[in-house]
Amino acid sequence: MEYLSLENLINRVGLILILAFLLSRLGMFRKLVSKKRISLLDKLVLALIFGSFGIIGTYTGIHIQGAIANSRVIGVFVGGLLGGPFVGILSGIIAGGHRYLIDIGGFTALACAVSTISEGALAGILKKRMDRSTHRFTFALLAGFVAEILQMAIILLMAKPYKDAFELVEIIGIPMILANGIGIGVFIAMVDSVLHGMEKEASYQAQLALKIANRTMYFRDGFNEETARKTAEIIKEMTNVAAVAFTDKERIIAHVGQGEDHHKPGIGVMTELTRKALSMDSFTIAESKQDIGCDHKGCKLMSAIIVPIKQEGRVIGALKLYKAEERSITMVETELALGLAQLFSTQLELSRIDQQRELLAKSELKALQAQINPHFLFNAINTIVSYTRTQPDEARKLLVHLGDFFRSNLQEPMDKVPLEKEIEHIVSYVEIEKARHGDKLRINYDISPGAECEIPPLLLQPLVENAIKHGVLHRLDGGNVTISAADSEKGTVIEVVDDGVGIPDGILSRLLSDCGPRDCIGLRNVHDRLINLYGKDYGLQITSRENEGTRVRMVIPTTKEVYAR
Repeated sequence: MEYLSLENLINRVGLILILAFLLSRLGMFRKLVSKKRISLLDKLVLALIFGSFGIIGTYTGIHIQGAIANSRVIGVFVGGLLGGPFVGILSGIIAGGHRYLIDIGGFTALACAVSTISEGALAGILKKRMDRSTHRFTFALLAGFVAEILQMAIILLMAKPYKDAFELVEIIGIPMILANGIGIGVFIAMVDSVLHGMEKEASYQAQLALKIANRTMYFRDGFNEETARKTAEIIKEMTNVAAVAFTDKERIIAHVGQGEDHHKPGIGVMTELTRKALSMDSFTIAESKQDIGCDHKGCKLMSAIIVPIKQEGRVIGALKLYKAEERSITMVETELALGLAQLFSTQLELSRIDQQRELLAKSELKALQAQINPHFLFNAINTIVSYTRTQPDEARKLLVHLGDFFRSNLQEPMDKVPLEKEIEHIVSYVEIEKARHGDKLRINYDISPGAECEIPPLLLQPLVENAIKHGVLHRLDGGNVTISAADSEKGTVIEVVDDGVGIPDGILSRLLSDCGPRDCIGLRNVHDRLINLYGKDYGLQITSRENEGTRVRMVIPTTKEVYAR
């Protein structure tokens, strides 16, 4: 009887793992395995990759007893664990079909082909379980052992004569189960290492974007050549890109870094992809010098990402990050550019609110927008920075809420907005405050399905803000704030209730008067607006008891009630 050395087989497995390591360095493979949802084309590519690994495992196998001790299963099984049943089965068909069709002999050809496909299918079935597992390496290792035991069983069932099959399994069984199981576990560990590295890099880039935003508040003074130049200089200083540029809808307004001798402010937009990004409101990537469209002979800019910058929902320009190598824009740099563009858009919306305050100095809108505490933005940014280190997905969600919050505050003046829209604005504000204060702040929504009305914009925020800041957060253990809306005979009843520290009687009696506390101007503003719109019977109704909480109630009358007045 021949003898199979475990060491020899592990050497073959090591070759597969070296190839796997080299594959993990490729950007295309990283993109494929990092996608949350993969397309049919992606699955076909993965199947070809892992099927090829299976074929390599066959050719690097050890001939023994008229068969081949090999590492074919590693590629196929890992393909199924990463890509699901389709990838597992198709890569199994590729590798197993190759084993059956090529003339490398062996009475186990058909059994090996069937077992390879079966193992690929098993891996695909196990994908969801592995995704939920907190110990993916151990899961893959044990699953690999089970897969190889399955292969041995299929060889015993299908290979003839049975005596030869039994002797073969006796020789190769334990070495292949151990070596290939370990190989599968290590392969998955390599992939997880790549994904973890990408997540860390993405988290770092998100943090970098916030640091850049903290240093580049220039767009609060408008989007022009001076503010764009200062911002571009800081981005260039803090990143490893070759150049940074800003454009408006028609021309370059700033360019810092390589190419600034000929990419000068005032020159019209050169790149067709930039025009596309500006017109279609979507980011584009220039992969080559030809895509960039610069005809200057000495230009060293070879690739770029172009991201639109918006104000009030309209594209007003673009941010461009350049690299000096073709096809060198990575997914992480893409995320960085998208994050910066979103933050700059928020700055521009803040700039817009400053302009509105100047133009409407004595108007009702100015009084409302004065409620936006500048510290709220900086507190929100600091909160998001802390989340980028540990919970990058939560940080991205908070950035979206921050953008939505300021977008609602900076909208064009409107007489009325749907209650649903006003609640969405409150949700964005509350989610950021909850991230800051954690379990101390508990928010409940009790909006009846029939509670549909239109209300003046920015009506609820001062009420919710007061309930949080002056109510529940004054308790050591925090508290609850409930926002409710329900229909009644007179109209829609909206209430903001908290179980905070309450309001002393001496302050409560003058809370809505001109001699009330300065930090309650928001409540008085809402009270006055309601009276001006609907009459003196429709102002705020505030009840409170110290150490029990506060209830603020308003009624938005029906159209019929307003006409009757």
